Amino acid sequence: MKRDLLGRKLVVTGAARGIGEKVARLAIARGAQVTLIGLEPDRLRDLARDLGPAASWREADVRDGAVLRSAIDEAAGVMGGIDLVVANAGVVAYGTVRQTDEASFERVLDINLNGVFRTLKYVTPHLERSRGHVLVVASALSFMPLAAMASYGASKAAAELLALTYRQEVAHLGVTVGLVHPSWIDTDLVRGAEADLPSFQGLRNRLPYPGNVTTSGDRAAAAIVDGLVRRRSRVYVPRAVVVANWAKAALNSPLAWPWARRFAARAVPSLEREVAALGRHDQLTPGTGTSAAETKSP
Repeated sequence: MKRDLLGRKLVVTGAARGIGEKVARLAIARGAQVTLIGLEPDRLRDLARDLGPAASWREADVRDGAVLRSAIDEAAGVMGGIDLVVANAGVVAYGTVRQTDEASFERVLDINLNGVFRTLKYVTPHLERSRGHVLVVASALSFMPLAAMASYGASKAAAELLALTYRQEVAHLGVTVGLVHPSWIDTDLVRGAEADLPSFQGLRNRLPYPGNVTTSGDRAAAAIVDGLVRRRSRVYVPRAVVVANWAKAALNSPLAWPWARRFAARAVPSLEREVAALGRHDQLTPGTGTSAAETKSP
């Protein structure tokens, strides 16, 4: 195992499970100190204990600026600074625009977009001192719309532009900024959607490559950690997602509209029926019975 992060100090949000957990594990194996920030204190505590003395954890909701700022400042105090950040916290909601409720739509935007803003805002003083690097986890859906994924896609497209703007604003401080664009990753988010909505897997299977494949969490984490080491401006998982970025104008052009219209006409009715039968728009955190953003101590 390479030790190319030896002595580096990393903060990961959304670190209790999924991509965040995998990144934390690999970063520590490659020599980093890591502070885990998330909403599931029991999981964070167990993960930090498993990872050993190089890991610490703080419970914080990226929707609460004061609490998040305190967690970031405490992380800097414990580790002696912050060199690297992975802004990973994110959730998904179910339903089309006409179907989903306002609270679910706003919740996704508050976590996936405003949560990134708060993270960037409060890590900036620490990154300025270390001339550090931050990776914002966006999505392949930053580049293309997908029926019934309006809140998630809107949040990830906006997070991309936020990160690109922030990159310009902090360049003179010596801080560098990158974006991660995963397609479907084998995490609780994707598995939960498949369990809740049987049509979801069929929808994904009908997408062109790489939209019809699922990448392992380990492979995604390896790409992100390599991106931290090399201070990459873009990380695509799998790498073929880069084509969606290059082809963004074509994907959203009148030329592509006939295919998109047929695709959506086939997918939307069944997805709307399944969401209605499910009786909720928020995805539940596995084993808790509560939505992802509500999994915290009393």
